[in-house]
Amino acid sequence: MHRRSFLKASLASTAAFAIPVSGAPAATGIKLGFDTYSLRAFKWKSFELLDYAASQNADAIQISSLEDYESLEPSHLQKVRAKAEQLGIMIDAGTGCICPLSTSWGKRAGTGRDAMLQGLRVAHEVNARSVRCFMGSMQDRRTNDNSLERCMEETIKVFRSVKSEAQDLNVKIALENHAGDMQAREVLTIIQESGADFVGACLDTGNPMWVMENPLVTMEVLGPYVSTTHVRDSAVFEHPQGAAAQWVAMGDGNVDLAGLVAMHQKVCPQAAMHLEIITGRPPQVLPYFDPAFWKWFPKMPASEFVRFVDLAKHGHPFMGVMVIEDAAAAKKLPEFQAALKEQQRVDLERSLDYARQTLGVGIKWRT
Repeated sequence: MHRRSFLKASLASTAAFAIPVSGAPAATGIKLGFDTYSLRAFKWKSFELLDYAASQNADAIQISSLEDYESLEPSHLQKVRAKAEQLGIMIDAGTGCICPLSTSWGKRAGTGRDAMLQGLRVAHEVNARSVRCFMGSMQDRRTNDNSLERCMEETIKVFRSVKSEAQDLNVKIALENHAGDMQAREVLTIIQESGADFVGACLDTGNPMWVMENPLVTMEVLGPYVSTTHVRDSAVFEHPQGAAAQWVAMGDGNVDLAGLVAMHQKVCPQAAMHLEIITGRPPQVLPYFDPAFWKWFPKMPASEFVRFVDLAKHGHPFMGVMVIEDAAAAKKLPEFQAALKEQQRVDLERSLDYARQTLGVGIKWRT
């Protein structure tokens, strides 16, 4: 599949899996936006992203990476702030890994404090009240040298070291449950031990799959601490080795999105609901029938695991059309890149429609 016209027709048929329902309940006051990673193939910078958000009648945007700005000079960031205010769009800011002990840190220079301070200062310049960051990745959990615990301890140290600066700048740190690194209770430990007065959560509803956690559990544990969000659907289903999960557009999976929105409304209505739509990834197997797999999850409560099993029991594989982004051999083809762009745009826009029409989220679209 290399022709853009074929992809458009295919995605149009996929969209039929989630037809918006009229008369959606109003999620009163919850701003609707998106995380800029949803459009990663476009390689747009902040001005283009803000213009696109305005074209979609979004209330908010999470500029989740410092690389999404044309420049990090204060004079430019103030222009970004002014443009967002002109468009009536709230910005939530973001940065990347802030734990030098994590495999996600790579070969970056500086310290975790340096990285966190940079994110806080950028957030302040664009008038964001939160800055999303993350600790690590699945690799930090799946080792034999207590890497996860050491990363958690280091992250707490990093956060404590910037407390006065975060409070002076009036920006809250929002730690994401990221890419299979931590379950919700582990994120909560970092928040509470760092200081919940200046550290909160960036609650991601897709990443819990990789740690066998039902997103409703994630919301129940972290909801009162949520400053910002990443929201997407997943297809979770039984597999001979345990379960499998794949990220999909809103309404194409079997996550209880209505239940999540109801809890969002109750415990963290001030936080924007940012859609982070990541399609183009194949399903991943969670082999929990293999006893060896459990060495990575020694503290997981059985009461929470059975809720994930129930989610898989009532799910099924995604049967729509999807271009697989990780097909390395095809990434060099211009037609393939065009297909990925179109998939990301279409899946984000139909997810925004689903959030509005089926879940009742958002403010601007009602006027």
